[in-house]
Amino acid sequence: MSLRNQPDSYGSIAKWLHWLTALLFLGAYVSVYYRHWFTQEETPANWTALQLHLSIGITIGVLVILRIVWRLTNPVPRPEPGTPLEHFAAHAGHFLLYLIMIIAPLTGYIGTGADTDYFFLFEIPKFESTQAFVAIVQEQMGLTFEEFEKPVDFIHKKVLGEWVVWILVLGHAMAALYHHYVKKDRTLLKMTVTSKSKKRE
Repeated sequence: MSLRNQPDSYGSIAKWLHWLTALLFLGAYVSVYYRHWFTQEETPANWTALQLHLSIGITIGVLVILRIVWRLTNPVPRPEPGTPLEHFAAHAGHFLLYLIMIIAPLTGYIGTGADTDYFFLFEIPKFESTQAFVAIVQEQMGLTFEEFEKPVDFIHKKVLGEWVVWILVLGHAMAALYHHYVKKDRTLLKMTVTSKSKKRE
C-alpha cells in the first residue's frame, strides 16, 4: 500500500489519520458520557474521565493539523462520477467536518478551567494560565475567565457536542453507505482497501 494518495485510492497515511480521528472522536464521547452518567462530581473516577476527555481532545487537535497539512501537500483521489449537486454536497460536508474538527478541540481547551494531565504522562497548562489568555481575553476583551468560559462552553458542549458533530458524522457515514450500496462506486473503498492498480500487480 502506498503511503501517498493514488488516483483511485487514499494512501495509508490518509487512511490512518482518518480512522484514528474517528476512533478518537468516539473515545471523546465515551469518556465524557461516562463521566456524566456513571461518576459523581469530585471523585477520582470523575477526574480520570475528564482527563481522558481532555487528552483525547488535544490529540484530535494535533491530528487535525497533520491531516490538513497532508491534504494540502498530497492530492486527493479523483472524485467518483456524480451530479454537480452531489459534488457540491461532498465538498461542503468535508469542509464542515474539518471546521468542526478544528473548533471542537479548540473550544474544549480554551473553555476548560483545569490543566490537562496528558494521558497521565505530563501536564499541559490550561488556557487561563497562558500569556495568550492574559493578552487576548483579559487585556483586549476585558473579560474574566468565568465570563469568557460561558459562551465558549456553550459552543463546545451544547452547539457542537450535542447537535452539530452528531449530525455531520451521521451525514458523513450515511453518504459513504449511499455511495457503496446505492451508487456502488468506490467512494467508501478508497478509504478502506488498497487501490485497484495495486491489486492488479
